[in-house]
Amino acid sequence: MDAEAAKRQFLEYIEIERGRAVKTVENYDHYLSRYFEQMGIKKTSDISEQNVREFRLWLNRQPGAGSGSMKRRTQNYYMIALRAFLKFLRKRDIEALSPEKIELAKLPERQLDLISPAELDRLLASANGEELRQLRDKAILELFFSTGLRVSELCSLDSDLDLSQDSFPIRGKGEKVRVVFLSAAAKEAVARYLKARKDMSEALFVNIPIGKEMPTRLTPRSVQRILKHYAAKAGITKKLTPHVLRHAFATDLLNNGADIRSVQQLLGHASINTTQIYTHITDAHLREVHKKYHSNRET
Repeated sequence: MDAEAAKRQFLEYIEIERGRAVKTVENYDHYLSRYFEQMGIKKTSDISEQNVREFRLWLNRQPGAGSGSMKRRTQNYYMIALRAFLKFLRKRDIEALSPEKIELAKLPERQLDLISPAELDRLLASANGEELRQLRDKAILELFFSTGLRVSELCSLDSDLDLSQDSFPIRGKGEKVRVVFLSAAAKEAVARYLKARKDMSEALFVNIPIGKEMPTRLTPRSVQRILKHYAAKAGITKKLTPHVLRHAFATDLLNNGADIRSVQQLLGHASINTTQIYTHITDAHLREVHKKYHSNRET
């Protein structure tokens, strides 16, 4: 079968039937197109172990963001897209390489960017004041820590959030809906912010307009700048991103006894493997278990 035609069918399939985000579809298109172009793939039957191996070698020799070569994680994205494409072809009984032939490169264990409880307390206290901007920023910080939302999810919230409830549904990655929960501090911060708002925008978090400008929904980049400002104000020298607050949410739950499956659901991870990166932070708990239950020998 013509490779380009098969690719179009595949991209339509993952967008419509699998509900993948438009950005994901665009990325898969880019990864597959680069492979087709570099290896001269015209038909699906042209895909072979040999040219996949040659393509991986070519990727490994491409320059990366820094001075080295392309990161293995980035190289794996190409292989993930190709493997998904091959699975689609097999499902359609189209002749092609078996997806099991595509193996991903092993990656070093992911290191989490974390802030200490003391730094978190200083951060949450740094947005203090009664001006609209300060009230908005306080609501953003409290909502991040209460819910573990991704920045794109936070920016998508509308101002009709029902604060009489302790939870609300959010549509996350892959159009999957999960429930997140509001702490008392988050509810109070959002309520104070909304009470101070005078505009009619449907977005929950908007920029503070100058003069008679209409407010617009905050973008993830705007939220990142807000966090950077308050990190500096709180004396936090390490890079603070929305995802670091998501990490803080997860580690706080685990340190206080939550099980990994519950944390997976609260974060909206499709696979438990993604959530496993947080398990090392429970070392303190394991130390207590060892101390309590392990037989101590007298020396």
